[in-house]
Amino acid sequence: MRKSYFNNIKLGIFVISGLIILILGLYYIGKDTNLFGKTYTLRVIIPDVQGLIAGNNVRYAGIQVGTVRSVEILSDTAIEVTMAIDEKMKIHIRRNDEVSLGSDALIGNRILIISPSQYGPHAEDGDILHAKPIISTNNMLEMAAQTNRNLVDISERLKTTVDNINNSTALWSMLRDPALPTNVRASIENIRLTTEKANLVASELQLILAGARAGKGTAGALLSDTSFAAELRNAVAGIHAVEEKAQNLAAELSTLSQCLQTDVQEARGPYYSVLKDTAQAAKINRTLTNIETGTASFNQNMEAMKHNFLLRGYFKKQNRQQEKETKRSMQN
Repeated sequence: MRKSYFNNIKLGIFVISGLIILILGLYYIGKDTNLFGKTYTLRVIIPDVQGLIAGNNVRYAGIQVGTVRSVEILSDTAIEVTMAIDEKMKIHIRRNDEVSLGSDALIGNRILIISPSQYGPHAEDGDILHAKPIISTNNMLEMAAQTNRNLVDISERLKTTVDNINNSTALWSMLRDPALPTNVRASIENIRLTTEKANLVASELQLILAGARAGKGTAGALLSDTSFAAELRNAVAGIHAVEEKAQNLAAELSTLSQCLQTDVQEARGPYYSVLKDTAQAAKINRTLTNIETGTASFNQNMEAMKHNFLLRGYFKKQNRQQEKETKRSMQN
């Protein structure tokens, strides 16, 4: 009887221990799925879940903060994923945080990753978060295949280029030329000298510009002289005035030329008489000849009057007066 009593005690202890272990195990298992904590719901709409199922983990900044509650298809391009998030994360997760797909390990279960943002209101129960553009494994493999094809194409072209270089007689003859290093060194030296001269010229230009800004030198004086601009404007205005007068003179000459041409064509006016009428031209020539003859006779008479004893004193007085004025002007 006493032995049966102890066996019952041992059995009770064993059953109680097993229940305690079972409860603790269920607690720790449910802790990751938030079965025993307060949660709130957030949603995200993505085009492809890539194997994500209910019960997968949700991480925020690398910390597990909840689980996937459900995955529902809205359309052929939109899948709504509902997340159960620990209520303690309300003060951290914001509405403009972005959600992306990830893996628990290299080939582990799919998880949702919430990337934190610095600004924006905090997310409330039922809010929809933004989804990052998703690059699937198939897309990555496609890109890798395209990259491999491009590499093959590049290698083929590179091979062709190398073959062309190897088969180029002119190129190899140029490379085998013993004078090539000397010429290259000479070219490099010329480039170096040219660069030094260019730097020297640039330095001198900088000094000239600095002096001009400081008002030194002719250029500086011109640039700093406030009256130079006014004088330049006056000179330009004078040039414009001369140009206008020249244009007016040209217009008057053109008008005069047209009048002369009209008079000559219509056989009228003094210009026609001078240029076309031979009889009138002969009269004018005779008149000019008579004027020259009369002028010569007048000069002879005047010379004779200078030697006349009655007028000789007057002309001598005039000559002395002219000599005095000439000397006075030369002294001044």
